[in-house]
Formats: sequence, C-alpha cells, structure tokens
Amino acid sequence: MGEITEYRIQQIVDNGQIVQMALEEDVHTEPVSQKQLIMESIAKKLDPEMKEQVTPILEAILQAQPTIKVKSYQHTTITITMPKNRYERMGRPQVGEKLEINLKKIS
Repeated sequence: MGEITEYRIQQIVDNGQIVQMALEEDVHTEPVSQKQLIMESIAKKLDPEMKEQVTPILEAILQAQPTIKVKSYQHTTITITMPKNRYERMGRPQVGEKLEINLKKIS
C-alpha cells in the first residue's frame, strides 16, 4: 500500500539541462494549549483514582496557559534531480507550489 503525500517545493536549481528540486513535506500542525499537553501527559501516568483527585487542582493551576503551535514534527525532505524536458512536461512547477508523491515499496 502506498502513501501519497504532498510536498512543497522549497528550491529549484536549473543548470540548463538538469533541474534539481528540494521538496519538504507539506504538514500543517494545529494549535494546542499547553494545558492540554500537560493534562494528557499527567493522565497517562496516574491511576484513575489519583487522576480524579488531581485533575481539578491541575485545571485551576493551568487555567491561563497559552495556546501554542506544535513545531516538533519532523518533516520529510526529498531532493529530486531530473532532465529539464521532464520538468517542463510536468508543467514547470515553481517554488511554493505543491507536488504529490506516492512512496511505496515494490516487491
């Protein structure tokens, strides 16, 4: 089974005969509150009875925690080198545009 992922073009190098594109996985992270991250982390470590006792106290303490954007996601990057005529046949994509790439093992 293949995984089709969108990649955003970060850089294009064209030497006249060969085109090289640097691509980065196009991933959007959702804002998450620090309170939510802390509560989830603590919930995993406590037994249900203890969690029930601690949760109201933690919610009161963490009430004003800001919302942050998760930035720890590891992006996949790919560099592709191809003949210029193939690059032109695919519509000459430019920096900032997206490409769809299907990665799968062939047996």
